[in-house]
Amino acid sequence: MYIVERPQTLFLFVLLVVSFQTLAQTSNSTDYPNIVYILADDLGIGDVSGYNPDSKIHTKNIDRLINGGLKFTDAHTSSAVCTPTRYGIITGRYNWRSTLKNGVLGGYSKPLIPNDRLTVGKLLQEKGYHTAFVGKWHLGWDWAFEENTSNIDNLANNFEVDYTKPIKNGPKELGFTYSYGFSGSLDMPPYVYVEDSRITAVPDRVTVNVDDKGFWREGPTGSNFDHVQVLPHLTHKAVEYIQAQSNAPEPFFLYFALPAPHTPILPTTEFMGKSNTNMYGDFMLQVDDVVDQVIQALEEQGELDNTILVFTSDNGCSPKASFPELERVNHDPSYIYRGHKADIYEGGHRVPFIVHWPEKTQNAQTSSATICTTDLMATVAELVNYKLPEQAGEDSFSFLPLLTGTDEPEPLREAVVHHSIDGSFAIRKAEWKLILCPGSGGWSFPRTPEELEGLPAMQLYNLDRDPGEEQNLITNHPGKMEELKSLLTAYIQNGRSTPGALQKNDGPETWKQLHWMNE
Repeated sequence: MYIVERPQTLFLFVLLVVSFQTLAQTSNSTDYPNIVYILADDLGIGDVSGYNPDSKIHTKNIDRLINGGLKFTDAHTSSAVCTPTRYGIITGRYNWRSTLKNGVLGGYSKPLIPNDRLTVGKLLQEKGYHTAFVGKWHLGWDWAFEENTSNIDNLANNFEVDYTKPIKNGPKELGFTYSYGFSGSLDMPPYVYVEDSRITAVPDRVTVNVDDKGFWREGPTGSNFDHVQVLPHLTHKAVEYIQAQSNAPEPFFLYFALPAPHTPILPTTEFMGKSNTNMYGDFMLQVDDVVDQVIQALEEQGELDNTILVFTSDNGCSPKASFPELERVNHDPSYIYRGHKADIYEGGHRVPFIVHWPEKTQNAQTSSATICTTDLMATVAELVNYKLPEQAGEDSFSFLPLLTGTDEPEPLREAVVHHSIDGSFAIRKAEWKLILCPGSGGWSFPRTPEELEGLPAMQLYNLDRDPGEEQNLITNHPGKMEELKSLLTAYIQNGRSTPGALQKNDGPETWKQLHWMNE
């Protein structure tokens, strides 16, 4: 009653409450570390010398992260190709639960992630972070098409776009305060930079390169877009962002998605011939130098100790690296593992995964825990005391206890699901991996009808004894096969692999057509 009779007092009271809330949020957010993701593109686990003692490519800067951080030796992407893995990193959800059941998006594709889905960017914004994306998006957004379009996911097609208009439903709507990058892979048109939803320079020409390593598809190219200079340019933007945010009161989150060493393989002059392997090896050293530039920027701004720096790759190495050339110098991008990018085999999705956080991981540590890139979502949520709702992070398990050493080591997840470019599934539990197709599910042998003829419909491997997946034990352990098949079926039907309320998957339930779900 007293407050109602004194409006001025009411105003001052409300102002005081708001001020305290703002102060509390600011104080709370500054207690949190900065977070930087560096996501390489098509980098194999054997390309990092800190993982592969026989590597002919000396990645001294990535190794520096290993020597001062936590190296995971059993880390996996949620898919063996680009778009699906990026979906999982942003959402904490397996990619095959989305409308994209196989393959990847193109440069003109519609957005894959609905605006109402919780993402790591939105989560951190709510906790007071300034958030940024720099680099390769490859999750779709809405261009201002000048005419009705069809078949926009075809990677070779080009369309009429009004480049003077902003793009819609991109990084901004998914939780990134600042964004700078391009739409697809660096070999997918259109080749234009987009900053905060605006094209920075309209196309003034059409470019194409048909060289095997330098390959990119024909398409409209912005007046300021030079394929050779894309990696240095994006690195400059990432460093600029770190410098700008170092004096800000709030912590920052930078998702830096490199376009390399994916095609086009275009090392700058400084790195040509530096690896003594081939152009791919040279490009790898340029990627390693990018890591050094990010580390230096954090050091110079006094932010390195209070920054969680995650380095990983979106899948295994691509055949475009020229495996025959690398074999001649005794370098294997997949190390001891079978297969490569696109495959259901380990070489398709087992990747380097390093977490550098000087405040918690000052000495070189190694973890053999099985983790997935989807687990970044729950880890970040636990870090900032954010409770994920039931309909978010459905396949994300926090590995924060492994960073802080606060809990006794135990399996983080019951099992992990793998996915190949053609939509094939595998499930891994402890040492056992069940592949629910007869071949690679991707680009390596066996994949053609002739190569697959007469092979068992499924594959079962003991990775402890056979990390190279050479001995298919499917006929020896029918009980294990049934156990893993049932577990995968439950994960699919439940809409989640984490504990919680059942959820719905998006799009057509194409897995109902898979033979093993009906047996």
